[in-house]
Order: sequence, then structure tokens, then C-alpha cells
Amino acid sequence: MKDKITIIAGPCVIESAELLDTVARKLVDINTKLGTDIIFKASFDKANRTSIRSFRGPGLTRGLQMLADIKSQYSLRILTDIHESQQAEAVGEVCDVLQIPAFLCRQTDLLVAAAKTGCTVNIKKAQFLSGQDMKYPVEKARDAGAKEVWLTERGNMMGYNNLVVDFRNIPDMLEIVPTVIMDCTHSVQRPGGSDGKTGGDRRFVPQMALAAKAFGATGYFFEVHPTPDEGLSDAANMLELDKLEALVKKLIED
Repeated sequence: MKDKITIIAGPCVIESAELLDTVARKLVDINTKLGTDIIFKASFDKANRTSIRSFRGPGLTRGLQMLADIKSQYSLRILTDIHESQQAEAVGEVCDVLQIPAFLCRQTDLLVAAAKTGCTVNIKKAQFLSGQDMKYPVEKARDAGAKEVWLTERGNMMGYNNLVVDFRNIPDMLEIVPTVIMDCTHSVQRPGGSDGKTGGDRRFVPQMALAAKAFGATGYFFEVHPTPDEGLSDAANMLELDKLEALVKKLIED
């Protein structure tokens, strides 16, 4: 089972080289113990923060260098997100998977640019779309030459400052692509619901993962941090790094 599961984990945003090293070492340890191949994730720029005053990250040039260092030192595959089409080429030279943020999954130029890099493209389902609607972003990426496209479930807006997950989206998206990932941390968000920041409740992260497994998810996405309450982005949603191994072990068991 573990060979068929895609697992993505890492801090929400690049805060420091030290943080990246701490998380990368833990992922390597989990991979060694469990025989997994966890993909390292971190964002060089959080361009969709709630407030203009929120921390965004080191930016494209410095951020890609830091991700390249992690890839070289720890031999981990790397995923990061892009927000503008002109970022795709540079990011594709470093990263293995280019992620399209949920808010931007209908942006044709962004999808086309990501597809043309030759990297795997992971498209997060928008908060305002159904799983079935995701056939159109996938079609754009494939028509532009993408060799491999993944889809990620991350919940839908339900009233103000809250999300709900309809797990039926997972089998619906499996009819479009063979790899459907559950974003177990962003799905517990309360967007913009914490005084200019996104709130949330990390207590429900394991349940999101296990429910997604029951609906046939082929992968799982976790934002993790050694001290998540001190994190500079998505602090309320990130899973404690020391809890990741036990959860991954449970997910890869038949």
C-alpha cells in the first residue's frame, strides 16, 4: 500500500533554513523507518495571505535556492506552489511538483505554464468548485503537455469563515485522474476568521486523513511544524511535526 500512496509534508512557508532542515531530517527519518517517499513541501511566497501585513516568505530567488539546498542535501523530492505564470520555468528547474493554489485553479495561463515545465502538476480544487468541475483545469494542463496531473481536495466554503469537506469529491476526481490527494491541514481552516489571519483547528487533521482514506484517496498533504503555534503562516492548522510519523504509519497500513 505504501508504494501507491503519495505523501506531501512540510511547513506552510519557508521561515528559515533551520526550519527546513529540521523538517527535512524528520521526513528522511520517517522514509527510512516506514519505506515511504514523502515529498517535501514549502512555499517561497504566500501570495494569498489574508492581510497585507502577514509574512509571505523569502521570495522566488532566495526561496528556490533554499529548496534546492534541501533537495541536494536530503535527496527529497520537492513541491512548491506558483502564483504567476512567469514563475513556472524557474520553479520547474528546482522542483519536481508544481502546485496550483486552489484560488487560481481556473487560471489558464498559470496551468499552461506549469504544464510546459514537464514537472508533475498538482492542482488544488477551488473552494467554489465541485470535484466533477476539476476536469476542466486538468484538460487545460493536459492539452498544454502535462505528463502527470494530480488533484487535491481541500474543502469548500460553507458560510462565512468556514469550510466543509464533501468526501464524495475524492471518488469523483478519481474518475478524472489516478492521483487524488487529501489536503488534511488546509481543510480544517477557517479562512480569514482570526483577526486578519486564517484560523482553524488542527485537532481534526488525523480524522480528515482517515476519512479520506475510506473514500479512496491515493495521497495525503500535511503542513507540519515543530512548534506550529509559533508558525508564521497557517499556525492554527499545521500538524505538530512529532505527530506525523504515527499518522503516516496508520495511513499506509492495509
